[in-house]
Amino acid sequence: MKSAFLDFDSLGPADIDASALQATLPGIALYPASKGPEVDARIAGCEILLVNKVRLDRARLASVPELRLVALAATGTDNVDLVAARELDIAVCNIRNYATPSVVQHVFGLVLALTLRLPEYRQLLQAGAWERSPHFCLLDYPGRELAGRMLGIVGYGQLGQAVGAVGRAFGMYVVAARSDRQPTDASVDRLALAELLAAADVLSLHCPLTPATQHLINRESLRRMRPDALLINTARGGLVDSAALLDALHRRSLGGAGIDVLPEELPTAGNALLDARLPNLIVTPHIAWAARESRQRALDEVVANIRDFLSGGHRNRVA
Repeated sequence: MKSAFLDFDSLGPADIDASALQATLPGIALYPASKGPEVDARIAGCEILLVNKVRLDRARLASVPELRLVALAATGTDNVDLVAARELDIAVCNIRNYATPSVVQHVFGLVLALTLRLPEYRQLLQAGAWERSPHFCLLDYPGRELAGRMLGIVGYGQLGQAVGAVGRAFGMYVVAARSDRQPTDASVDRLALAELLAAADVLSLHCPLTPATQHLINRESLRRMRPDALLINTARGGLVDSAALLDALHRRSLGGAGIDVLPEELPTAGNALLDARLPNLIVTPHIAWAARESRQRALDEVVANIRDFLSGGHRNRVA
């Protein structure tokens, strides 16, 4: 059975175990990355394709009559034409909930770094300020405690709930944005988004990117937020208007931001947030999901989906 993983290096395979995948699909071709004409050449004759971010549009799917399964090494499905896959009788499955511990850890890494002003203290130490200080400590940038502060969560699914649980462990008051898509849940207090924006000390985004949530955080949203509030986005880059965020940070009408995702990835055309040199802004390169254990779970989930498909199942099917 001819099979290929078109962008295997997107999982950082150097420190994860791929033996189960190779046992399930003997002879699978593991390509580090595939672009342009490489994709068309490499998919020819394949019955099973594994992809993370490689785009498989209608034309590509239709060009491989042998293709039976596309196994996504990600939750997002926007790089595969699902309508075409259904029409062509090609199964598509994704992976879910594999990165929750890693993402939660990253969220609070950003929150703590910004709350404790760690980037600024690092700059002070690099400049030799501690050696010159007359005191045993530096208090140039007083930090704040998280206990007693409000953690606002937009998107209270599994990830949002896990972030909320850690917030409560820090003594934070957790409130989720009210959503018409979810029934009332007595386990968490809810506010309308406008109210949550105005009240939250830390706002963490965990909702999907849809036409309704595109630029959910825009100039008007940012004007509603507290001037000392923190914005954390580990969800989708398009949720935040980058230019509006940068302006708010420059004007210090927002306390700080931790951003792990950008609207365009790879950001080959650049992004204003990448060029900013602001102590209250931390940008990381889409790595919230990428702890080693998380990447191993991702691959293990892909293998479980393939094995289930080969035995006639429908595990994690999206088409």
